[in-house]
This record gives sequence, structure tokens and C-alpha cells, in this order.
Amino acid sequence: MKAELKPAPSWGGRDVSLDVARIREDFPILKQRVHGRPLVYLDNAATTQKPEVVIDAVSRYYRTDNANVHRGLHQLSERATEAYEGARRKVQRFINAADVREIIFVRGSTEGINLVAQSYGRANLGAGDEIVISAMEHHSNIVPWQLLCEEKGARLRVAPINDDGELLVEEYERLLTAKTRLVAVAHVSNALGTVNPIRRLIEVAHRRNISVLIDGAQAAPHTKIDVRELDADFYVFSSHKVFGPTGMGVLYAKRHLLEKMPPYQGGGDMILAVTFEKTTYNALPYKFEAGTPHIAGAIGLGAAIDYVEGIGLAAIASYEKDLLAYATARVSEIEGVKIIGTAKEKAAVISFVMEGVHAHDVGTILDQEGVAIRTGHHCAMPIMERFGVPATARASLAFYNTKEEIDALAAAMHRVREVFI
Repeated sequence: MKAELKPAPSWGGRDVSLDVARIREDFPILKQRVHGRPLVYLDNAATTQKPEVVIDAVSRYYRTDNANVHRGLHQLSERATEAYEGARRKVQRFINAADVREIIFVRGSTEGINLVAQSYGRANLGAGDEIVISAMEHHSNIVPWQLLCEEKGARLRVAPINDDGELLVEEYERLLTAKTRLVAVAHVSNALGTVNPIRRLIEVAHRRNISVLIDGAQAAPHTKIDVRELDADFYVFSSHKVFGPTGMGVLYAKRHLLEKMPPYQGGGDMILAVTFEKTTYNALPYKFEAGTPHIAGAIGLGAAIDYVEGIGLAAIASYEKDLLAYATARVSEIEGVKIIGTAKEKAAVISFVMEGVHAHDVGTILDQEGVAIRTGHHCAMPIMERFGVPATARASLAFYNTKEEIDALAAAMHRVREVFI
């Protein structure tokens, strides 16, 4: 008898207002002009801008506390260690992990996925085994599994999506067999904005004793993540998508899995004792953090988490849901424009094509109008192939964007039509 699936949560959160004008004052970069026009930054799925508190936290570390962590006995090292480990505790709270030792600092979501592939994957997959991903994955959640499958003689299987860009859950469930060793899916599609029902996907996989990795790079900036409520085995996200520094990210994994996994890299903090005959590895989380870490990046991420939590993820989700609805309406009314990705549950991403105009030309004209978007395949070439387009233009929103900026986007898109049509 099948267990009842928990209802999927609705994306968007409760209605809470934001003082966006006040928030924008926290982001110095948003005050500039580009090509003589006020900057309208709508490329937040690529990277988000940094509030003053994050810039100050990184600067303060280098100005006053710069030292290596963990092994120094002097005061600078102790202060740096406390700030670095304090950031780890903030991440634990941010995603509601049960244990701070479950928080591994990495360079970003990509490295987190590669760590799981090369450590957990190499230890647990063999010839004939299968990994299941979805058709909407970023290259970072495709290529590491292809490499692993090539090495192990395993097979990569892909759950399809419908014409709205939604995962076909029944097809996904049919792909899970006795051969499946791991599921790896995006929480939110970077190219379409689709929000996957990951709690349901995890429940279905766990019934078959299959571990699940969630790529949360596009989810963590927009909604509350609770890894215990989701029951995710692995969850990755990047600092720079959550208003923190680049080159920094987080791998969350359940402690019992991490304890069984071999180290990913050797050297530095991952070592407890070394002889020429044998190495004893350090305890968690350091077993997976070889070399001098990105100390300033971790501290900046901690400041970014404090900032986002100060605004409130419920308020952010509610505001962005309203902004997305407005942007969708404004973009849809422009003649010759087709939105790619129309899932019922979406994060604040609008991918579109304009009839008769290449996406790169759209991006170039918009830039001249002061509007920064992303064009191309968005590191998701299989999605472009699925929808039969070489590229899309993508506007991705954050809580500091406004309806006036959406109006500027729409005006710039009309300008594109004037030039090319």
C-alpha cells in the first residue's frame, strides 16, 4: 500500500510587504547609470548584487582579522576562526540542518555536486546502476553524473518535462527502479523558473531507498529552505546567488552519509595525522575541506544570510511572486514575444524569445537601454533543444527590483521591435 504523499507547498509565501525603496539604498551598485540610463539589473539568476553589509564584512575581515583559520594561536587567527565557524552556524540555521558538521563549505553549487559525484557516487555506484536527473537541469547537474557513469559503466536517465516546463512526475516515478542509486534534480530551473515538487520527488525516491541530491542554486535566494522538512540527503547552493561573495558555496549532507563518504581532495584541513605509510582524516566537516578555505567568502556569506533573514524569506517570496505576475503580464502583451516556461509554480524568472530577433540582439539593445538581462542557453542546452530554440533572453528578478524597472524592460523590448521588425 502506498503511503500518502504530503501536499506540495505553494511557491510564494504569505503576503508581507517590503520597503523596496529602503532596501535599494543598501545596494550601492544599483545607483549607477549605464549608457546614460539608470541601471535596471534583471540578471539575478546569474548572480545577485551585494548589499553594503556584505561588502563591509569582507572588507573588515581583510582590514582587521586577516589570518588563516583553525591552527593559529594568535589573536587574528582566533578571530578569523570564530568568524569563519560562525558563518557555518549561520548556514546551519538558514537551512535548518540538524548538525553544524553537516555543512561543508565548497566553491559553489557546481563543486558541491562534483563532490557528491566523486565521493558518494564512486563509492556507491557500479556497472549497470542508474542515476535519474530531469530534463531541466543545469549543465552542472548533468556533466558530473555523465563523468561518473562513464567511469563506472552506469547509466544516466532523464525524467521528461511537458510543454509548460513542468516535470512529469509519473514519468519520473517510472524511471526509479531497483537499479537506481541516486536522484539529482533542481529545486528551481535556472532557464525556465520552474519550481519542482521536490518534497514529493524525495518521498517517492526514499520509498525505494534511493538517495536524493537537490540543486538549490536558484531556490535559496527566493524561499525558505528546510532540509529536515524536505528530508533531502544532499542540498547544494551558491553564496553569490544569495547576495554573498562569489567562489563560495555550501554542500549540506546528512551526517551518516558524510561519515561513510571518502574524502574528495587531499591536503590541509582534511588531515588529522600523516605518515608516509598512512593518513588519518579529520572529523566532519573538515574531512571535505582540503587546503586553505575561502575565509572571506564564508564570512561574507554569513553576512548575506543575516541580511536576507533580516528582510524575511516569507516577505521576499511574496513580493517576488507579485513582481513575477506583473512582469509576465507586461512581457506577454508585447507582440511577437513568446515566454518559454509557463509552469504553474515558478520562481521569478522569465525566459522569452522574440519573433525574428536573435536573443543576443535582444540583449544588446536592452543593454543600450540600461537593462541588464542574460541571453544564450543558460548552461542548459538540453532545455533549449527541448523547446526548439537556440537561445532565450532571460529576465530574472530579485527583491530589490521594482514594477517601474519591469516597465523599463517592456519599453526596451518595444525598442528592440522598432530596430529589428
